[in-house]
Formats: sequence, structure tokens, C-alpha cells
Amino acid sequence: MRVILGGAQRTPAMAAGMVAGALALAPFLVVAGSSATAVAALLLLVTVLALVRGALLQWRTLFVLLLVAILFLPIGRYRLPGDLPFQLEPYRLLVAFILAVWIGALLIDPRMKLVRSGFEGPILVIAVATVGSVLANSQRIDELNVSSAVVKTVSFQLSFFLIFYFVLSTIRWPIDVNLAIKTLVGGGVVVSVLAVIESRTGYNPFAHLSFIPGFEPRPDLATTLPEDVARYGKIRAFGPAQHPIALGALLAILIPLAVYLGLATRRRLWWVAALVLAVGANAAVSRTPMVMLAVSLLAVILIRPREAVRYWPALIPALVVVHFALPGTLGSIRAQFFPKGGLIAEQEVHPGSQSSAGRVADLSPSLDEAAQKPLFGQGVGTRITTGPAANARLLDNQWLGTLLDVGVLGLVGWIWMIWRFLRRTGREARHDHTERGWLLCALVASISGFAVGMFFYDAFAFIQVTFVFFFLLALGAAVLAQTPSTARDVARPN
Repeated sequence: MRVILGGAQRTPAMAAGMVAGALALAPFLVVAGSSATAVAALLLLVTVLALVRGALLQWRTLFVLLLVAILFLPIGRYRLPGDLPFQLEPYRLLVAFILAVWIGALLIDPRMKLVRSGFEGPILVIAVATVGSVLANSQRIDELNVSSAVVKTVSFQLSFFLIFYFVLSTIRWPIDVNLAIKTLVGGGVVVSVLAVIESRTGYNPFAHLSFIPGFEPRPDLATTLPEDVARYGKIRAFGPAQHPIALGALLAILIPLAVYLGLATRRRLWWVAALVLAVGANAAVSRTPMVMLAVSLLAVILIRPREAVRYWPALIPALVVVHFALPGTLGSIRAQFFPKGGLIAEQEVHPGSQSSAGRVADLSPSLDEAAQKPLFGQGVGTRITTGPAANARLLDNQWLGTLLDVGVLGLVGWIWMIWRFLRRTGREARHDHTERGWLLCALVASISGFAVGMFFYDAFAFIQVTFVFFFLLALGAAVLAQTPSTARDVARPN
């Protein structure tokens, strides 16, 4: 779905949406422990902003703010003051406010109309599978006492799809799309630089934000495992992510976007940005981002073989820069791909163990479990893999975890959605030789890398990279709605 709304008509809808959104959030802030004076001040501030006619009342301001928050606010580490049955994290409050503004504008302004995005079919299948998995496993949910985890998981999934439609609704023109991509790439470069510093020094600035008013470290935050901090003698960077793999995956899917900006603008700045992102992805000291980059490169070769051959020598200086910026990291990653005894043997340790037993070792017992409840699975959110309440194995395979959670129906929905995106976007990118075609090619590279990376870590458990994944899906859907002639009529990104 997309909102059809002219630029001159957006301000009244957004102003009304801001007020409606603030009013909707006010009761939750009071319950969370905020003083009535603070809530009243917030409502007054929002009302004043709603009366302003300027840059602040632009939809693009909200999605840029959302991107900055997702990139730089550490997820899972801090909470806002209050006494609620769930952790009120800063990014959750911002996402709730933005969605409330958008939904309020949709309800209040009759000029805002929705159209299809082209992915409603698979999204409907995913929704049916999710609801069905909860209903079919209600007894299991009660026995395990995981209703709160189920609600949390379902609410996260709902927020991902709402963000998808929010972005699709508020981005119509190429200038908005390029602004979003520049924000992602520019923010990713900053995160990459800090990740390199963390890898060299062990200092993570995102872990020391308690000085910000209202930022409280979460008391339930699990202690980081030693093996996650270092590998083969190299410090693994976390950055603002929840795990080094998630950080590397995030930076890996941003690299094709930086390459697109370099090709579209013909400015070396964006090529340097792609190089910095590659170095930052290596700071995670993980195989998964490297696999994702290889898949992204393969996707580009399949869509644009001539151009891929032309630019492949750029990989050589990239490897040289990584070697000097992060000494020993390439050797550590090589050791992960070629461990003693072989890679397959490494993944066949302790099959059937309650904790992660290795991706290959977990495959057979997990498929046996899935066969017991094939259609709707064991119930979304019922499998707790970490913490004192853990009741299932940590699979490090999102596709396998999805099969267990929502069954074959849910798995088919997710495969259908991603495959449909890649097929439609790839076909359009192959025939469109404008900047728009390169953007579509970059999005195919990013999404295909993420999809294959899902085989090697539980991707949806990491909020930051999953939000960016849905953001890119929405960008692709928005660009597909534009014709090549429309894209050529707009000045290329600078």
C-alpha cells in the first residue's frame, strides 16, 4: 500500500497526525511513571510543532529520524524510566510515536488513500500463519508460561510490517529515496569507524550512554559471553548492535547501496564509504557478513555481468585496506572458514544439545521437531533460546527457526515474499539502465545477501538489522512503482 498525497497537502495531515499520535501515547507515558507535568509539556511541544509550517513537518523528516535512531540507539541495552511489564526502550517510544502520527494522519485526512504494494499475498500468508501458530498452540503457551514472549514477538513482527507500509506511504519521489539511502550509508560509515576503533581498543562508545537523560541500563541485560567478545585473538566489535554478527550483517547489506551512490553520482566519496563499510563489516570477525557479501556480489554478476567484471579489481585495494586497518582480521576470518578438522565437522558438535550444537548438528533434530507440528509450528515466540527461561536450542538459522515457530505455512510466506521481491526487482533492474536500474540492482544485492545470511544466524532476533531489511523492502517497492522515465526526469543524487 502507498499513500497518494501531494506535497502541498501533506502538512495538514501530518499536523493532525502528530497531535493524534501524542494523545495516543500520553496514557502509556503516565502509566510508565512519567509525571503529569512532563506529559503535558510533551503535548504542548507537539502541538506547537504541529502548528509550524516548515521542514519539521515533512514525512521525510520522520523517516530520516527513524533511520538515525535505528542506526545509533543501542537496542536491548537501555530503557526509559518507568514501571511497565515490558522494557520501554528509547527506540520503541520513537517508533510508536512515528507510527501513531502516520496512522492518525490516515484516519483524519480523507485525502490520504492507500494502494497495493504488490506483496499483500505473501504478507497475508505470514499473518495467517502467525495467528494460526498462536491459536493452535494456546495450551503449549499456557504450559510454558510464555504468553508475554509471544505478545512481544508478535508485536515486533507487526511493527516491522507497519514500518514497511509507513516508508512505502511516505516515500514517493526519487529525492526521498536517495535521501534515505544517503542517511543509511552515511550513518553506517560512522558506525563502521567506531566499530574499527572498538576492534582495535575494545572501547564501545554505545555501551556508555548512561549520561543521556532518561537512558537507564537494562537490569535484565544478560552478561556478554566471553566467546562473543573475542575470536582467534581478535576483539569482535558490537557497536550499537546486539551481537557482532548482527553488526557485520547490517554493514554488509549497506555496501551495495554505497556502490549505487558511487555509480549514480560519480563521486569518489561514496566509493570510500563502501570501502569503510567493508572494513567495519570485517570488525565483527564473523563468517556470516562475508558470505552475505559474496552472495551480493553474485547477484550483481547475474544482473549486470559486464559492469561487475569491469569493477571487480576494486576488491584488491579493499582487502589491502582491511589488512592494515584491522591487522590479523582476515587471517581470523580465514581460520573460521577453514578450521582444524574441517568446517562441516566443526558444525557437527554435540547433536541434540539444549544449547547451540552447531548448524549441521541442529538440522536433523530440528526437522524431527518440525514434523510433529508441520502446518503452524510450535507457536511464534514460544521457543526461548537465551536467558534463565530458555527452553529450546539456539539454532543460528532463521529459516529453520521460522519453520519451527510458524510451520510450513509461515515458511512459505516468507520465502514467497522475498523471492517475489527479488524476481520483480531483478527483472526490472536487468532492463533499466538508468540510475533507477542501478538502485534496483543494489537492493537485490542487499536483500539476497540478507536472505542467504538468514541460514547462518537468527536474523529476526536482532531488531536493528531486521528494521533495515524491511526499510529496504519498502524502498524497493516504492522504486518499482516509479517508471524509468520518471526517474530520469529527476536530478541524479549528488
